Amino acid sequence: MYIENKAQCFAVIGRITFSQTGRTLYYQGRRLKKVGNGYKYNHVDEETGENFWISGPKKNGADGLYGHRPTPIDEDVREEYWMQIRNKPERKGEKLT
Repeated sequence: MYIENKAQCFAVIGRITFSQTGRTLYYQGRRLKKVGNGYKYNHVDEETGENFWISGPKKNGADGLYGHRPTPIDEDVREEYWMQIRNKPERKGEKLT
């Protein structure tokens, strides 16, 4: 998933897991609760209150809310991202989108 922390102006491509209801996402120890009316965000960290924009990664790489910027890719999803999402196996060693 594309995970953008609105408070820190930081984004990453990473693996998340879902709660049984799908209303809470988990990423690196954070509990990100889905909100229905956030402006430029769709999840809130339950512990810190920070806002996040989370969406599925796009085939064209324009993952951000307003298009493309180079984004770090977590190591555990890097190869999968380049091979299955972007269909660019020649780039599987790259760590930025």
